[in-house]
Amino acid sequence: MRFSQLFFSTFKEVPKDAEVLSHQLMLRAGMIRKVAAGIYSMMPLGLRVLRKFEAIVREEMNRSGAQEVLMPSMIPSELWKRSSRWDHYGRELLRIKDRHGKEFCYGPTHEEVITELANHYIKSYKQLPINAYQIQTKFRDEIRPRFGLMRGREFLMKDAYSFHASWESLDQTYRDMAATYRRIFQRAGLKFKAVKADSGAIGGDHSSEFMVTADTGEDAIMECLSCDYAANLEAAESHHKGQEMGDIETKTWVYMADQKPISVILKSEDTINEIKLRKALNAQVLYLSETTPETGLDAIVDLRLSGLGYEKLADLRNVKSGDICPHCHQGRLQEIRGIEVGHIFQLGDKYSHSMTATYVDEAGQDKPFLMGCYGIGIGRSIAASIEQNNDKNGIIWPVALAPYLVDIIATSTADETLNTCAESLYGELLGENIEVILDDRDESAGLKFKDADLIGIPFHVIVGKKFLSEGLIEFKSRQSGAVTMLKPEAVLGHIQTLLRAAKD
Repeated sequence: MRFSQLFFSTFKEVPKDAEVLSHQLMLRAGMIRKVAAGIYSMMPLGLRVLRKFEAIVREEMNRSGAQEVLMPSMIPSELWKRSSRWDHYGRELLRIKDRHGKEFCYGPTHEEVITELANHYIKSYKQLPINAYQIQTKFRDEIRPRFGLMRGREFLMKDAYSFHASWESLDQTYRDMAATYRRIFQRAGLKFKAVKADSGAIGGDHSSEFMVTADTGEDAIMECLSCDYAANLEAAESHHKGQEMGDIETKTWVYMADQKPISVILKSEDTINEIKLRKALNAQVLYLSETTPETGLDAIVDLRLSGLGYEKLADLRNVKSGDICPHCHQGRLQEIRGIEVGHIFQLGDKYSHSMTATYVDEAGQDKPFLMGCYGIGIGRSIAASIEQNNDKNGIIWPVALAPYLVDIIATSTADETLNTCAESLYGELLGENIEVILDDRDESAGLKFKDADLIGIPFHVIVGKKFLSEGLIEFKSRQSGAVTMLKPEAVLGHIQTLLRAAKD
């Protein structure tokens, strides 16, 4: 590719509505263009990055034995009503009517569709397990979309769904998917943590998130300083013993749990984790009431106040930095920030039971499938990579994700000697299937250098004064800033060596 033919433009100014670096840099580098709130066009440079990460995901999912399908983005309401999610998902679900008045939703996730497919095609336990995945556009009508690709309304996602006849089989696939996710994020050059998580609107039991660690992350992660325990704040626990009341101060709130009031009692220094509270009460709808606490109400009490003598106890508080680790019982927890890029769930029979999706077991009985669910945010992952890989000059793409690997820059397009050398190197690299872009624009060398840094191309080959005076090419690493002087005939071999090293 030649820069003169590339459909893009870079910008000096930081857009006013871009709050985080990845959003700012992708806009400035001409990789994305806002169409509406939370909805973006992917420009050629950004799409090349997206497709590279998508290819890694696809290769590793295929390697795991999963099979690719493609489901529709528009889903009839009947399927969601059968799972009971039509009325409970919330306003993030974009509901649409066609010309016949039939209701659809723009799928934010595809449990209902895949469960219907499994019920149609899988009849016997002999066909299990099955793991099917897709890479598909989703839509969630976020009330406040922000941060570019990290929290948009329309986004690209890899979602996989597995079907099983036993918990042992589901456990194995859950572990396999965890290992697959680790390979995906390692290959993409991301620094990440697998953490215990809450299942949220998807439902189900065991759940883990894959978090890219970054100071700009929306999610709080509690990690132990002494062992490998890590959990999203929503699901984090701490080690503690029940305490007698004594002089300990408590605070009482009144919540409405499925329209029934209940008192919630914690130590006054603690804050309520509403996700834990909802799960403890098994409530579909939960909100804080404006009612003043009164005697006679049913009560639920945090475990740290087990000395109060109440029967209904549960872990209800938000864990804090300095709490004791629930895993090793020795280390202290600390809070770090993370960006969720992947999430795996054990759904059990939540969807198969409600949708009457069954198979015939060994005894000839109809049984509901046991299911797993495994998601990766494609666009979110490349945005997270930028949050980890940048400097004051722009993006620093890992080799695995870079839109192009090599940028050849002739410092003067008016000099025929420089242009001839640049063109020769360009042809040589193309001939070896190396992803190279030639900056043949009639612009200053300074602007070309700035654009190369902003876009984040890993290797810069500069044909300039040194070539005219000494016959040498300046080779620069975007990541380290190191400069190596090479003879033109040594450039290809040097690049191939670096690319091999990056794959190892």
